Amino acid sequence: METKLYADLQALNIPYDVVEHPAVFTVEESRAVDGDIPGAHTKNLFLKDAGGRFWLVTVPAALRADLKALPAAMGAKRVSFGKGEDMERLIGVTPGSVTPLGAIADADGAVTIVLDASLASADRVNCHPLRNTATLGLSGADLVRALTHWGHPPVIVDVPAQD
Repeated sequence: METKLYADLQALNIPYDVVEHPAVFTVEESRAVDGDIPGAHTKNLFLKDAGGRFWLVTVPAALRADLKALPAAMGAKRVSFGKGEDMERLIGVTPGSVTPLGAIADADGAVTIVLDASLASADRVNCHPLRNTATLGLSGADLVRALTHWGHPPVIVDVPAQD
């Protein structure tokens, strides 16, 4: 699937670069490799709402999302964290490798992508290219364009932060 990811980005004339690094599983671990990579770093929340819908919320790495206020902001019912096996089945990635680019694997549109507004407008957004041993950087506008191309136009919101 990663080969298709790069082929699609090239076909869409989306400039990107990739930095290889040791595997990182958490935002805390990623700080060890992020220092040398410019741009907005991300973290992802794989969620399931009370109605059974799945959501992938991508926010700046430092943001502590308010999970009580988030559902109203993104148009969902009460949310809880989704299971790793659902994530793997629906977007083809495992916990620790979560990325909005996983939308490429969700041909059925089972997962709604939510993108924090600051990332959508960022000059450079960094996310995993379907694996946690690299970071792929592209503009926020190009991320939105790629997601839309894969049938996942993102819901762009100001994700509420915890106080």
